[in-house]
Amino acid sequence: MPHGHHQPVSLGLLGSGFVAEFYMDGLRDVPGAHVVANYSRSADRAEEFGRRHDIPRQYTEVDQLVADEAVDIVVVALPNHMHVDAIRAAASAGKAIVCTKPLARNAAESAEILRIVKDAGVMHGYAETEVFSPSVVRAREMIEQGAIGDVISVRAREAHSGPHAPHFWDADTAGGGALLDMGCHTIEAARYFFGKDIAMTEAFAWGATLSHADKTTGEDNAVALIKFANGGISITESSWSMKGGMELRNEITGSGGRLVTDTTETPVYGFITNPAGYLMEKADAETGFVYPIPEEARVYGYTQEMRHFVDCFRDGTEPRETFVDGYIVNCALDACYRSMKSGTWEPIEIDESLV
Repeated sequence: MPHGHHQPVSLGLLGSGFVAEFYMDGLRDVPGAHVVANYSRSADRAEEFGRRHDIPRQYTEVDQLVADEAVDIVVVALPNHMHVDAIRAAASAGKAIVCTKPLARNAAESAEILRIVKDAGVMHGYAETEVFSPSVVRAREMIEQGAIGDVISVRAREAHSGPHAPHFWDADTAGGGALLDMGCHTIEAARYFFGKDIAMTEAFAWGATLSHADKTTGEDNAVALIKFANGGISITESSWSMKGGMELRNEITGSGGRLVTDTTETPVYGFITNPAGYLMEKADAETGFVYPIPEEARVYGYTQEMRHFVDCFRDGTEPRETFVDGYIVNCALDACYRSMKSGTWEPIEIDESLV
């Protein structure tokens, strides 16, 4: 009989879109993990996705997938506005749950999600790829070893030319614009670098629609400052206006040095006159100067996070990223959006009974 890390784990994937493709790519390198069912509202899309990835069963109702007795872990790879209902259904079926970022559109929805999974007593993993990316993990290990002394500030930038799916452009449906979409990554990265035991206290933010007024009802550029209880500060820059592919960079300043991570810096680049297929997320162009990312799912952290969640399920242990982390990030983002309106520093309000 298989045992330990050879014990098979079966997953059900809610969603058949862009991020679902990344999860499937990441899961290829997770021993014993098998996606046995996938969901899409479109039967044709569900079947096409399942056929390409050799998934045996397809569903067009969330309740059908979560009721599948073969499914151990439900992976939520759906638009933000669908997270609460999907997690409620999965928790009611007693399934372990992994949910993509952001956990929800706001702190109130995140709090509801947290209550749902706590009441159900199911494992919950917050799929924040940034803190599983190899470069970010290595930087944190060096911080823990005292390489740069005490962390003083974290400056993080994530930018590209704009979302790939229509629902991102509607701020009411998505919950926000560029800051919610990408700031959730950089805020959690800052918590990871500072140490999660150091609380975030208040936020100041600016946001504006500078280049996509014809598409979005939210901000397409934002800057957010977040104070930490030890006096440190994180600076987040989020943009949907940058052409030429994804940029994801962290600069960590400590009392005794500095570290820089650049997830999208690649050892392969060049100038090409003929298309060479898929290059990287949000590449924008197929020819000219190009910067393809080898093993993109691994570089971004999808492989590592999925292996971690599967291992935690096997071992019966709590993941290092849970819905508590997603809730805290949503609380910080809420404070940022309040600050955009008030023009002042806003407190980060966290219900301590939930964390």
